[in-house]
Amino acid sequence: MKKAGILNAPLNAAIGRLGHGHLVVIADCGLPIPDGVPAVDLALVKGIPSFAQVLAALMEEIVVEGALLAEEAGGTGVEALVAASGLSPETVTHEEFKALLPSARLIVRTGEATPYANVMLRSGVSF
Repeated sequence: MKKAGILNAPLNAAIGRLGHGHLVVIADCGLPIPDGVPAVDLALVKGIPSFAQVLAALMEEIVVEGALLAEEAGGTGVEALVAASGLSPETVTHEEFKALLPSARLIVRTGEATPYANVMLRSGVSF
């Protein structure tokens, strides 16, 4: 058994397959997940787990070199959480964000029910 970090086995396996430049999406419970994109559904009930909890857990596990938010998240708690994680996200419209979902390597669905509580993280390398 792992001592610390993410315990969810499917999520751990997906994280282990990430490479430089791969996109990981942390999604609210309403974001449409395209067919064929690997997804780990962590949603239990509305709000559990939260966007903030999943973002914090993933930031401990992966190297992130960039982030993308929907413009509609600007000025919200979502933008503040992403900034507090040390990221300076670029922005696109929500429709453009959804159009990028098929290129994601992994989507992690949360129980978050806050509008536009989605972020796309670009994995980096530690060297």
